[in-house]
Amino acid sequence: MKGKLLRKLQAISMMNRFDIKNYLKRYTFFFALLFSTHAYSNQTNTNHIESIVLGSGCFWGAEKGYEQLPGVIDAVSGYSDGRGVQPNYRSITKYKNKFNKNNFAEVVQVTYNSNEIALEDIFIHYLESHDPTQLNRQGNDIGTQYRSIVLYSNNNQKLLIDRLLSEYQNLLNEAGYGKIQTSVKPLEKFYKAETYHQDYLKKNPNGYCPDLSTGVVFDKQIKDPIDNKNLLSGKKILVIDSKDYCPYCDKFDNDVLNSYQGSVPYVKRTSDQLDGINLSVPTWATPTIIFLDNGKEVFANQGYMNAKEFYKALGSFKLGNTEAYDVAFNEGTDARFCKEYQIFKNTPDGIFVDKLSGQPLFNTDDRFVSRSGWLSFTKPVDGATYELPDNRYGMRRTEVRSKSSDIHLGHVFDDGPNGLPRYCINATVLEFIPDKS
Repeated sequence: MKGKLLRKLQAISMMNRFDIKNYLKRYTFFFALLFSTHAYSNQTNTNHIESIVLGSGCFWGAEKGYEQLPGVIDAVSGYSDGRGVQPNYRSITKYKNKFNKNNFAEVVQVTYNSNEIALEDIFIHYLESHDPTQLNRQGNDIGTQYRSIVLYSNNNQKLLIDRLLSEYQNLLNEAGYGKIQTSVKPLEKFYKAETYHQDYLKKNPNGYCPDLSTGVVFDKQIKDPIDNKNLLSGKKILVIDSKDYCPYCDKFDNDVLNSYQGSVPYVKRTSDQLDGINLSVPTWATPTIIFLDNGKEVFANQGYMNAKEFYKALGSFKLGNTEAYDVAFNEGTDARFCKEYQIFKNTPDGIFVDKLSGQPLFNTDDRFVSRSGWLSFTKPVDGATYELPDNRYGMRRTEVRSKSSDIHLGHVFDDGPNGLPRYCINATVLEFIPDKS
C-alpha cells in the first residue's frame, strides 16, 4: 500500500497546481491510510502492562521459561533483595556471600500483558517450574543467591500470591513434600544483570539450568478456543476489549458502538482470544480498534476513538477511492442521475440509512420526484441529521450532515412540494433497507 502511495506522490510533483488540487482531493482516503494505518495513542486507553519479579534459582532457565508464555512481553534477568553487596554477578557469587542472608537473589523481572495472560498463570508456572520447599538452594546450586522469592508490585498481586501459595502447599503436602520456603516481599529495587546473562540460553545453546521442579501441578481447566474463522473473510472491525473494567472501552461503547448499525460487522475479543489472527499492532492497550480485510490488518488505532475519528477511518476502509468517499468527506456531489439514484428512486417502502453508521436518515414516505437528478425528501428522520451554513462557491446554501457519522449528505432548499423543504441528498452515501412487512 505505502509503495503505491509513494509512487502517487512522485507523480504529483509533475503536475500543475490545479491538477494537484484535484488529485489530492480525489485521493484523500489514500493519504489518510498512509498516515494513520497504525495510530497508537497512549492518552486514551487502559494500559494492561504489568510486571512482577520472581526468583527460583538459576535465572537463565527461568528467564527462557517465562519468555515462552503467550502474553509475556519480556523477561529480564537481574538481582533483587540485597543489602551491603554490590548487585553484580561477581559480588554475589563470592564465597563470603554464599550464606549471607543479605546477599542479592538471582531473579527475573517478568513484564506481561495482563489482558492476554493472567498473573495467576505466570505464578502457577513459577511454582511448578522449581522446588519452593528448598531453602537457599535449587538442587546442586547452593547459596542465598538461589533462594525462592517473590517480589510483588501491589497489594492485588500479594493477595493472589498468598492464595496460590496456600493452595500449592496443600498439593505439596498430599505429595509428601515439606513446607514452602518462598519469601514474599514488596519490590524495592530491581537491578538488571550483565548483558551476557540476558537470553543466556539462546546465546549458549549447550548451556542449561537443571529442571528441579517437584512434578506437583495445579489442575488446569482446558478452555475451548475461540473460533475466529469468521474474522478471516470479508471486511470486519475487531475491537480488543478488556477482561476487567476499562473506562475508555466503556466510553467507546457509549459514543460509538452502542449506536453503530453499519454493514461492516464488529467483533470484540480480549488479547487471549486472538488465535489465528496475525496482527502487527500491540494488544496490551484497550480499546484497540482494528479493521481487517480477509484477515489482514489494514488499519489499527490503539486507544479511544470518538465517533468522527472512527467514521473517518471506517470511510477510508469501506469506501476507498470512490465517489461516495468524496461526497462523505470532501463535501462532493453525485453526478446527476447517477446509477445509485436510478436504483433508489423507485424502491419499495423502507428507510435510507447512513452508509457508514447504519443509522436511519430518510423514509420512503417522505421521498418525492423532484426531477433534479438527486434523491429528494421533504424531511429527514427526527434527530438523524443536522444543518449548517454553506457559503462556498459564492452561493448561500444549507448543508445537511449525518448526526451519527458526521458525513456530508447534501443540502436543503425551500422549493419542495406544497411549501415544504426539499432535502437534496446524494444517493452514494446511503444504503436502503426495505420494510420487513
